[in-house]
Amino acid sequence: MPDAPVGARYRQRTRLRGTALLVATFALLLSLGLDAATGPGHYRLADVLAVLLDPDARGAQLKVVIWQLRLPVALMAIAVGVMLGAAGAQMQTILNNPLADPFTLGISSASAFGAALAIVLGVEGLPFGHSLWISVGAFTFALLTALLLYLFTRLRGASSETMVLIGIALLFTFNALLGLLQYTASDAQLSQIVFWMMGSLSRATWEKLAVCAVAMALVLPFFVTRSWSLTALRLGDDRAAALGIDTARLRVQVLIGVSLLAATAVAFVGTIGFVGLVGPHIARLLVGEEQRYFLPMSALAGALMMSLTSLISKSMTPGVIYPVGIITALIGIPFFISLILSVRRRNWS
Repeated sequence: MPDAPVGARYRQRTRLRGTALLVATFALLLSLGLDAATGPGHYRLADVLAVLLDPDARGAQLKVVIWQLRLPVALMAIAVGVMLGAAGAQMQTILNNPLADPFTLGISSASAFGAALAIVLGVEGLPFGHSLWISVGAFTFALLTALLLYLFTRLRGASSETMVLIGIALLFTFNALLGLLQYTASDAQLSQIVFWMMGSLSRATWEKLAVCAVAMALVLPFFVTRSWSLTALRLGDDRAAALGIDTARLRVQVLIGVSLLAATAVAFVGTIGFVGLVGPHIARLLVGEEQRYFLPMSALAGALMMSLTSLISKSMTPGVIYPVGIITALIGIPFFISLILSVRRRNWS
């Protein structure tokens, strides 16, 4: 039977992809446990694991340290990594651009500017709470920037490299506007704006985790239901349209979802760079482009990267917790340069 070898190879690739997802999940759970066990107070890993399984297993003090201080931070790192990894994967898919992610295309900077603008304008007295209006400002500017990028993709002759340059221009524009807000802000407002720019998990709470869970529950199932359409989109707009896919509508819908994920992440932890760029490329190397595997692996890779970054931020200097945005930038910049060089080599060959 001539189709047997093809079917066997497909089943083998499916098993390998499933194994890669299981290994990534196990590594993420291990990193979560280590992250929750790491901090200024020195506790045995066995005691930490016991408290994670039974909050009252080792007394009230350890319960408070783990469940109120460390676990929200560890889970927020994973939630942010999932959101940025998934957002980066879908940005690269709909723009057909290997260098696209919410940070390099200016969406994260726009979101941070929206949050900072809400801080400077003063939203403490508005109904529904301070954090909500900051999130609204972050989402609004992220969405407007995403739509602006989409309009540029419709221009004739707009290549992947052009899109990256436009994104970098937007990034510098919003960073300049952030600098202007810093100059006019009060001392209290300035400290909050600096928090958005550096990226930190230190203000994670269970309430913020609940909001992140709602954002993921709204967007990620939508991405999953569009897996086939997004995979077909990688074949080109003409072929996707021939299969009955409304490519323009799909791109707008995905951009709205990406904006919601990026804005939620930035509104709670500040600007985190390169997670949405590195995570999808790791996923692509492991499981390929098929969305059924590419999307969850991108989310897992982003979550694992953020979880390990959180662990590193607490382990570099005893008693000091570094902003995670600094560490992700130090990791991501060499990777970003290597991607640019690889794209140039492909274009020249």
